[in-house]
Formats: sequence, structure tokens, C-alpha cells
Amino acid sequence: MRILHVAEPEAWAARTDVYVTADLEAEGFIHCSAEKQLTGVVDAFYKGRTGLILLTIEQTALGETLVYEDLDDMGEEFPHVYGPIPVGAVVETRSFSAL
Repeated sequence: MRILHVAEPEAWAARTDVYVTADLEAEGFIHCSAEKQLTGVVDAFYKGRTGLILLTIEQTALGETLVYEDLDDMGEEFPHVYGPIPVGAVVETRSFSAL
């Protein structure tokens, strides 16, 4: 199974063998979503943005760092990655605009 992450181009360009985000440093995890959750995430946080990158991540490559949880009591669990994402876990990248 795969999960998705909307990446800022600067953060993705700065990757080494792992990918980290400002969220990981500030909140302790990287926000991700299931495919069915992507539209809601984009509408809530990225509306009108262009030049983003959509990462498709193989969740089995994340091991125990991947946790599904509902931190905001929204009635829906989202995938959160508690650590850097190994670049090898990213199986696809594509340009993404949230128009």
C-alpha cells in the first residue's frame, strides 16, 4: 500500500538519502495522506499553490515510523511518519499544483 505527501520543492531538493520537512522538526512527524484523503488535505492547506511535488511513498518501507492516527479528532486517521523518509521509499514523484 502507498501513501502520499505534498512536498515543498525546496525541502525535496535538499534531500540526501533521507527526506525531512519543517513539520518533522516542529511537530515530530511528517504529514501524509491516503489517496482518498488528498483532495481534502490540498483544499485545506495548499489551495492555489503551484510548483509543489507529490510524493508517492511505499508505506512498508517506513516500518514502525509510520503511524495512523486522528490527532485532531476529525473521525479519520491520517498517516504520520515519525522520522525522516528514506528516499528509497519514494516510488514516484510528480509536479503538482493545487488549483
